[in-house]
Amino acid sequence: MKKAVVLYSGGLDSTTCVAIAKSQGYQVYALSFSYGQRHSVELEKAREFAPKLGIAQHLVVNMDMRQIGGSALTADIDVPGADSEDSHIPVTYVPARNSIFLSYALAWAEVLQSFDIFIGVNAVDYSGYPDCRPEFIEAFTRMANLATKAGVEQQGAYTIHSPLIHMSKAEIICAGTGLGINYALTHSCYDPDSQGRACGRCDSCVLRLKGFYAAGLEDPVEYQPRTGE
Repeated sequence: MKKAVVLYSGGLDSTTCVAIAKSQGYQVYALSFSYGQRHSVELEKAREFAPKLGIAQHLVVNMDMRQIGGSALTADIDVPGADSEDSHIPVTYVPARNSIFLSYALAWAEVLQSFDIFIGVNAVDYSGYPDCRPEFIEAFTRMANLATKAGVEQQGAYTIHSPLIHMSKAEIICAGTGLGINYALTHSCYDPDSQGRACGRCDSCVLRLKGFYAAGLEDPVEYQPRTGE
């Protein structure tokens, strides 16, 4: 079987990406990161769900991006509600995160002698992050083939697969449901409570909820009760 490294956070999009890669005949090597994210429950979901996805290996890389900060996900900055963002790129953007993650994926792919990397970025229903755009994926692909021994020696050509990039959140959910994904074992919230329940107000939660609504499906994850309930 062909091998593919799939960036796998435990979230809705990356879990769908794992299922898509498997449906295309790839043997999946899932790569997750413990990078100091405040929503570390997503990593717990990744560890819980990975064995059920039939992946070949699940690797968790530890790094501490809190030392860099600059994001509401890694620093002492409040996670805003979706309706309170006042800039094009929100404070939940983690500086250069996808560049860093893809670099690790590229290194592992070269060791595995794989030339296929999957990432669940989306440029339709997303938060406006610059490293989720098609231009970024195209640029990183060019770099991958210039910066590796395997690429320079023409052992193969690296491809960064982004199968969700032009899909709406509803389309992603329908695709994953069709591939048998149980979205109850995923996590999207940037600001969960101590019980791991989603806040329902951050940008990621709102996009997820809108996607399930548009797909005509109910989101199976647990949300925090609203004030007064």
